[in-house]
Amino acid sequence: MIEKLKQTANKGNPWFPIALVLVGAIVGYGFAFSNCSTSLSGDVAGAEVAAPAPTPTPTPAPTEPEPEFPDAQNVVAPVSDENVRGDANATISIIEYSDFECPFCSRNHNTMIQLMEEIDDVNWVYRHFPLGFHANAQKSAEASECAAEQDKFWEFSDVLFEKGADIAKLATYAEEVGLDVAAFQTCLDSDKYAQAITDETNEGSASGVRGTPGNIVYNNKTKKGVVVSGAQSIDRFKVAIEMVK
Repeated sequence: MIEKLKQTANKGNPWFPIALVLVGAIVGYGFAFSNCSTSLSGDVAGAEVAAPAPTPTPTPAPTEPEPEFPDAQNVVAPVSDENVRGDANATISIIEYSDFECPFCSRNHNTMIQLMEEIDDVNWVYRHFPLGFHANAQKSAEASECAAEQDKFWEFSDVLFEKGADIAKLATYAEEVGLDVAAFQTCLDSDKYAQAITDETNEGSASGVRGTPGNIVYNNKTKKGVVVSGAQSIDRFKVAIEMVK
């Protein structure tokens, strides 16, 4: 499409600059609307546009479109000691790789709470995927595991998403949900969960997660799973659930 616009520009079409800007804006919006990405795009604002080749570019062969919900690879199946919300023995698990500082994860968190209320035989498994450019994400993830030691993972996570991941407020949140704050702080200061969180992030990447929230809708009986990227609507999750049944 961009090549055709270049050729149109060479014919003196005054609408070319506007069309090119609109194409760039549309492409950029498509990448940014639903997730926190693990990489940042390069700055191409100052790049020169090469002149079109003197001979026409061959039309590329048609390719198969990307599936809406691609198959998950190398999924680590849920186990009993994970942070699971809902029926631990449910047929379907939604395995969410998430970042407490990601605004799209906050939106997804609310959708998942609603989904647990509406759908039977489905549970929600929370796994960590803190992004390096979120300064509060790693320590907040560790804090949630320290809360889990006192059986308060979900209560603590709800507060983190409601009030915002902030390292300076973690002890305050711990007190708010009824934790033994001294034990919580000792756990947090020890960095005991740092490596486990890194391992979960690596597992998510191996399964096809590229940003947060990265969700895998997984059938615990058939072992079939699909990746649902970004903060999707509850209806899209229902479609993915039907796909793996």
